[in-house]
Amino acid sequence: MSKKSTKVKSASQGFASRKKTLSLLSMVAPGTIWLILLRYLPMLGIVIAFKDYRIYTKAPSFINNIKNSPWVGLDKFKFLFATSDALKMIVNTIGYNALWIVLGLVISVSFAIMLNEVTNKFVAKTYQTLMFFPYFLSWVVASYFVLAFLDPTRGLIVHMQKNQGITGYNWYSDPKPWPVILTIANVWKYTGYSTILYLAAITGIDANQYEAASIDGASKWQQIRYITLPHLRPMITILFIMNVGRIFNADFGLFYMVPKNSGPLFPVTQVIDTYVYRALAATNDIGMSAAAGLLQNIVGFVCIMTANTIVRRIDEDSSLF
Repeated sequence: MSKKSTKVKSASQGFASRKKTLSLLSMVAPGTIWLILLRYLPMLGIVIAFKDYRIYTKAPSFINNIKNSPWVGLDKFKFLFATSDALKMIVNTIGYNALWIVLGLVISVSFAIMLNEVTNKFVAKTYQTLMFFPYFLSWVVASYFVLAFLDPTRGLIVHMQKNQGITGYNWYSDPKPWPVILTIANVWKYTGYSTILYLAAITGIDANQYEAASIDGASKWQQIRYITLPHLRPMITILFIMNVGRIFNADFGLFYMVPKNSGPLFPVTQVIDTYVYRALAATNDIGMSAAAGLLQNIVGFVCIMTANTIVRRIDEDSSLF
């Protein structure tokens, strides 16, 4: 083959490679643009957490307000720890998240394994749809579901108590049952989503492994223990690490809408997000909310890095990076 034909061939291959690269880049371009515009550019506003943000009427622009607002350093971070309820709201946030991470893992994996054993496709799809549906409901709608049961005057449970001659119980003034109520609401809403993820991982397992295990006399529990769970370990680990990264964040809608912002329930429903919202509504100081958000994300980043490092030392293949 001549040098000229070799050059033509290499040039055509290079053009084909560039064309393929451009086509792949065009596919990821919308997502990249979305990330840049909505995730990275707003990060410039982090500086608000270190300034006493003020609005200047002479030149009322966001950039000008940031530029002329006085620098206060870490003062905006102090309000998170300035009240007597600071420890309680931090404990509530971390405690609920830790409990729900464990419960979500156990319940979701269990449901995924059970759904995988359903042989009737129609029944399996029906169960999946019913479990997945609550994930698409907002906490505003879910809060009225809860209210339908717990309303102190017309709630279903209160109505049943009155029919039995029992005095109606005011659920929205007693904080004792609310950790259980919030846990049930969280599991009800998010279990279906996690179950679908684990079920997808289970369906990807080679069926020949189960057949071989069955021929060797392995029971159903042994098949789950030695085939299903080991294959689920990477998925479980990844979701666990991601959930640990959000352990300092709370689901605002759950803790604000479901308890109906009831004051007597604050000891068990006050978390960092609701505290910041109420402080912002009372003081109109966006610097404090920016500081709280920055602190939550820093703690989340540290938690992810720590959890990933521990996982990588135990099982490098299951780590995120």
